[in-house]
Amino acid sequence: MSPKQTAISSRAPLVYITGASSGIGQALARHYYDQGWSLALVARGAQAMEQWAQSKQLDTQRYAVYQADISDIDSACAAGQACLDQQGLPDIVIANAGISWGVDTSQREDLAAMQQVLATNTMGVAASFQPFIAPMVARGSGSLVGVASIAGIRGLPGHGAYCASKAAVIAYCESLRTELKASRVAVVTLLPGYVDTPLTRNNPYSMPFLLSPQEFARHAYRMIEHKARYAIIPWQMALIGRVMHLLPAFIWDKAVEGRTRKPRHLSEH
Repeated sequence: MSPKQTAISSRAPLVYITGASSGIGQALARHYYDQGWSLALVARGAQAMEQWAQSKQLDTQRYAVYQADISDIDSACAAGQACLDQQGLPDIVIANAGISWGVDTSQREDLAAMQQVLATNTMGVAASFQPFIAPMVARGSGSLVGVASIAGIRGLPGHGAYCASKAAVIAYCESLRTELKASRVAVVTLLPGYVDTPLTRNNPYSMPFLLSPQEFARHAYRMIEHKARYAIIPWQMALIGRVMHLLPAFIWDKAVEGRTRKPRHLSEH
């Protein structure tokens, strides 16, 4: 699963990050590295990930790269097992890999696009956690971090797949947290607002309180350190998120009426 075949030994704490090749994942990787952590980096493009690490002159004893397609359960679980074999049990696992595709489910072909979004964004989180849950429970420590989205709070036009997938992440992480409460293994749910990444760059609507990936990484690091159960980032979006959650359905429907919908993913290809 990794271009490095020999075991890596480092006294630094270890963080395992999926979707590490761009956007939020890459920013988290850099921030954790700068804070003294060792990295287990998971990406579909392992070669590009390796090139990035080398371009940043990362210490080869403090990172390893694992190639995996997170939407494929076997591939995701195999990457986790490879990390256990090569680097040991992480202190933190961040299930960050995700895609944001617009769908129109009146179109038969868009069901496949929705299935891919759910496979990546929802099942990918569970599959990324799976290899580490029992070992963390046995050790009595660790943090499992699911990256959801504020879009998981309410449905948005054209975002049926993405909103559904992130709502499922929120519910799954909450369920897992209750299951692991007695184990001293923390489950953290992060809900980014708008972050300037390839996933959001072509959105045809305004994105208030837009963060750079680096800004998000700094906020996320603090939340994970404090083992926050549920955190919307940034704080301005947290206020909006609370309002979104409390609004009656008829008011929400009026609020999003006429909003530009997320373009269909298939229409872009």
